Order: sequence, then C-alpha cells, then structure tokens
Amino acid sequence: MEKENIQRMPLIGDEAPAFQAVTTQGTINFPEDYKGKWVILFSHPADFTPVCTTEFMTFATMAEEFKALNTELIGLSVDSLYAHIAWLRKIQELEWNGMKDVEVKFPLIEDIRMEVANKYGMIQGQSNTQAVRAVFIIDPKAIIRTILYYPASTGRNFDEIKRIILALQKADRDSIATPANWQPGDDVIVPPPGSCGVAKSRMENQGDDQYCLDWFLCFKKE
Repeated sequence: MEKENIQRMPLIGDEAPAFQAVTTQGTINFPEDYKGKWVILFSHPADFTPVCTTEFMTFATMAEEFKALNTELIGLSVDSLYAHIAWLRKIQELEWNGMKDVEVKFPLIEDIRMEVANKYGMIQGQSNTQAVRAVFIIDPKAIIRTILYYPASTGRNFDEIKRIILALQKADRDSIATPANWQPGDDVIVPPPGSCGVAKSRMENQGDDQYCLDWFLCFKKE
C-alpha cells in the first residue's frame, strides 16, 4: 500500500514555504521579492463573500500603516484572477464603516490549483475547495513568527494583527517580551534570570527604570 503524500503544515519558527504566484499585481516570487520586509500572508474562503469583503476593505485602508512598519500584505484565495479583479472592482464601489472608494493595491494570489494554500495548510476540514481564514506573519528572514486561524463566520481583528507586528518588532529590537494586552509605550518584560545570583540581584537592586513582582517576573519601564 503506497503512503499518502502528506505535507506537514508549517509551524512557528519554520522557514516560510517559497512560491511563485500570479496575483492581481503581477507575478510575485516569495520570499525573494520581500527580502528585508515583514509579510502578512492571509487567506480567505472565497471572493464576493460578505465577511471577506469587510476584511479586504479594512486591510486596504490600513495598508499604509503596515507599510510604515516595513510590512507588506499578500492575500490569497482559490478563486481565479478574473474573479479577483471583478471582486476588487466591486469593493471600490462599496461604502462601509466610514470606508469608501477603497482600492486594494496589495497582491491577491490566484490559487485555483491550491498549490500555495496546501503549502501553508490553508485547506482544512470545513472544505476541500476553500481556504480557511488564516494569517501568517513572516519576518524579514522569511521565518514564520505568528499563525492565526479564524472560523468562516468571524472577521479578523486587524488592530490585533498590527499589535502583533509591533510587539514582534519591539521584542526583536530590544530583546524583551511583551505582557498581556501590551500596547506601544507600555512597560515590557525583561528575560528571566539565568542563575540564582542574578535573581537575587534583581530583587535587591530594583531601580527607577526596572521593577520586579517576583524574581521571575521583572518589568522595564518604557
């Protein structure tokens, strides 16, 4: 009996699978075309669906905010290029939640054969022909840093996606961690001590810029 050709879903810390794809902004080669940039690769079940429409309007409206964070957007569904174009043109005619005349300028991948979707584990139990609502946050070294999955009925929280980008960039830059509900400007967590001596020193030498709730939980003021 032949073994099934099963491809493992990429995980946090894995190198993001490479691909070449036709999109609404021309052919892209990933990760070559995105060297040195953060990337949000996200999938949606289908064009002309209501939740996805609100999401694309929101992402497109926030595109410049992400670009200011050195972050590029790439969308994907298993629809054809022509369906993508027709849907994005229709989006530009809609008005919702204060957004109107919204032009989607980031690439939307045509993935009829589900080649990219399968590489990223975007085709799951609910359907064999539609991608789930997935988000992959990929760093400038093409390493997957965050994976989010949403059910078809639930629109994504784009403020949270942006917050994740900010938190990851902050952690990489300053070698810290961010606590629950962290927002830019909030205090951050310093790495746990690696020895009893360091733990004791931290507790005994707390200063104006650093404080500890206990030896393992110390904060740095921002």
